[in-house]
Amino acid sequence: MKRVLVDANVLLDVLTDDPQWYSWSAGQLDACAAETELCINPIIYAEVSVGFERIEELDDALPPETFTRLELPWEAGFLAGKIFLQYRRTQGSRSSPLPDFYIGAHAAIEGLALLTRDAKRYRTYFPKLELIRP
Repeated sequence: MKRVLVDANVLLDVLTDDPQWYSWSAGQLDACAAETELCINPIIYAEVSVGFERIEELDDALPPETFTRLELPWEAGFLAGKIFLQYRRTQGSRSSPLPDFYIGAHAAIEGLALLTRDAKRYRTYFPKLELIRP
């Protein structure tokens, strides 16, 4: 299996003991960790950070030896912009690219699978992306 980019919603499910999604998210994290490398990027890190007061607490929750920290490729930034333009032309009202566009573009550019429970937007804008989802 390829490396897996772990979406913030999966991490937050586990870190907050979400009553609806904890079991699925924790199970998928364990299964993926047994088979492949778990990865995050600065966008995912930022999304998860809102639940922490100090960076040291966040780093303890997302240790680098468990979650490989990948830089966002410049090509992913370009692709995220193109996807945002598509979004705006079809129905979108946001004035700047959504975090999911950067995350999806990163996975697409680097050939990563994406572990997420919010597959609709990724499926819409990145139809060839390998998703691990409910």
